[in-house]
Amino acid sequence: MPYRQVPFVADEYFHLVNRGNLKCDIFRDDVDRARFLFYILYLQSPESFEQIGRHVQKFLKTGNFGFDEKEIKEIIDQRLVKVTAFALMPNHFHILVQSTIDNGISIYMQKVLNGYTKYFNAKYQQSGHLFQGPFRAVHIQDNEQLLYTSAYIHLNPREAGYAGQETKYRWSSFSDFVGQNRWNNLLDPSIILDQIIDNDDNYKTWVENSGTKEFKDRDDDTVSMEFD
Repeated sequence: MPYRQVPFVADEYFHLVNRGNLKCDIFRDDVDRARFLFYILYLQSPESFEQIGRHVQKFLKTGNFGFDEKEIKEIIDQRLVKVTAFALMPNHFHILVQSTIDNGISIYMQKVLNGYTKYFNAKYQQSGHLFQGPFRAVHIQDNEQLLYTSAYIHLNPREAGYAGQETKYRWSSFSDFVGQNRWNNLLDPSIILDQIIDNDDNYKTWVENSGTKEFKDRDDDTVSMEFD
């Protein structure tokens, strides 16, 4: 694995992205999206899970993966990272996380990407690399960057035809920021929402008026994770 100039130290925030090899779609249907969503939420801890397919089917039918509060608390108590925001797009993903232990992000992403690649290759009878290389990570340098990164991630569904309706996109955390959090403490947006007065529509309005495009164009490229 290539050496990373910025180590994944505890308590720091990072914007994580990867794209399909040769720009291929990494999500072909809702089962794939739900499977990856399960991984990014539940593999925050070192725990292993059986019958993931059953949990995925339950989510697709009910909107819930079927874990009780005690089981979720056990995951949270052991977690390697804290997921703050996410968006799953057809050929790439964005995750905003805080590492809770040194190198926790590396362990977490290895579990997520290896687990999903194994699932995807088995389902579609493929072999080899699913992703175009090691995941990309931008170290969040300051609070302004943290806030604008959340907006940048949540505006990604515009690419999928949800311009003006981004909160209705099921496969991002935007709806969890402006309404009821579907994942309870498995998704922790408090670092963002505590800074926006009245978490509800005000966060949505703030995102829409955030000037994310202008911020993205800064010379240091600290928000944008565009691919070549």
